[in-house]
Amino acid sequence: MLDKRPDQPACEPDRLKANDGKKSVRQSAAVGTRDALGPPIPSSEITPRALYLRRREFIGGAIASLALGLPSPSNAEPLAFDKGPFGTTEPLTPKKDVTTYNNFYEFGTDKGDPASYAGKLKTSPWSVAIDGLVAKPATLAQDDILKLAPLEERIYRLRCVEGWSMVIPWIGFPLSALLARVEPLASAKFVAFETLVRPSEMPGQKGFFQPLDWPYREGLRLDEAMHPLTILAVGLYGETLPNQNGAPLRLVVPWKYGFKSIKSIVRVSLVERQPPTSWNMQNPREYGFYSNVNPAVDHPRWSQATERRIGEGGLFAPRRPTLPFNGYGEQVASLYAGMDLKTYF
Repeated sequence: MLDKRPDQPACEPDRLKANDGKKSVRQSAAVGTRDALGPPIPSSEITPRALYLRRREFIGGAIASLALGLPSPSNAEPLAFDKGPFGTTEPLTPKKDVTTYNNFYEFGTDKGDPASYAGKLKTSPWSVAIDGLVAKPATLAQDDILKLAPLEERIYRLRCVEGWSMVIPWIGFPLSALLARVEPLASAKFVAFETLVRPSEMPGQKGFFQPLDWPYREGLRLDEAMHPLTILAVGLYGETLPNQNGAPLRLVVPWKYGFKSIKSIVRVSLVERQPPTSWNMQNPREYGFYSNVNPAVDHPRWSQATERRIGEGGLFAPRRPTLPFNGYGEQVASLYAGMDLKTYF
C-alpha cells in the first residue's frame, strides 16, 4: 500500500500457469525487480520520509547478504490438496512476481526486501494461540492446524490498496475451521490477529525509524471471518508458503485490500469490540477498518477506479477497471447491507 506521511500497508503477488488438476506445481523463485505503483508518482508523495531514509539501510544490507551468502527463502515443499471453489479463469500472475514483489514491512519497506531478508526467519516449530471469547482456548502447533480441514487450492484475485493486483493460486482452508475448533462464545463479535515479533530475524522491526507499532495487527468482523471465501493459506503454487509471502500461515480475504490479509500469524483472539488494526492506527484517514475493495471510494491521494495487473506488460501496460469487492460482490455484498461504505471504508 501507500501513504502520504505515515506509511504504506502490505499486499502481495503471485501467479502461475493455471493448474487444472490437483497436483502441485514447482517453480524456482527468482529474485525480481522493484515495481512502481500505477503511473509514475514521486517517492516523496508515496513513502513517508522516515521510511524513505530507512531504505538506505536495507540497500547496504542487501549487498552484505549477497556477499555473505545468507539463507535464501526458497525451501518450499510440495503440498497435497484438492481443487477448491471460488476460482477464476484469469491468467495467474507469474510465480516470480508473487515471490519477489511483496509488502512485508517486518523485513523492510521496499518491494524486494522480503525476498532478500526473509530467508533468516525460522518457521519451524511454529504455533498459534487462539484465545479470548472462546469455550476452548488452545495453542496449536502448525502440524495440528494442518489437520483441521482438507487443503484446497483457491485461485483468488488480490488487489493492493496501492493500485496493483495479482491472481494467485493459494493453498489453504477456511478460517471457519480454526474458529470452530475453539468454539466462539455468543459475545464474540470480532476476530483479532497478530503477526510474529522477532527483530533478530525480521530486520524491519529494528532501527530508529519504525514504520509501524509492532506486532502487526489486523481484524475482521466475525461474520467476515466465518465467510467461506476467507481462508488461512499455508501455500501457493502447490508448495508451502515462502517466508516473504507470510509463511507458515497467513490470512487471505480476497474482497478486501491486501493489507488485511495478515502474514505469519501467531495469535488469533475472539473479542467483543472492534480491535485496533495497524494501518488504521497509523493513518485512520487513509486506511479504514473494513478496507473493502471499492472503486467508488478513492484513497485520499489516488484513484481506486483502476488497477495495474502485475506481470502484464510492465509499468505502462493498460490499467483495468477495479471491481467492487474485487469481483466477489455476489458472495459478500450481503454482509454490508444497509451500511454506508463511504463511511465504513
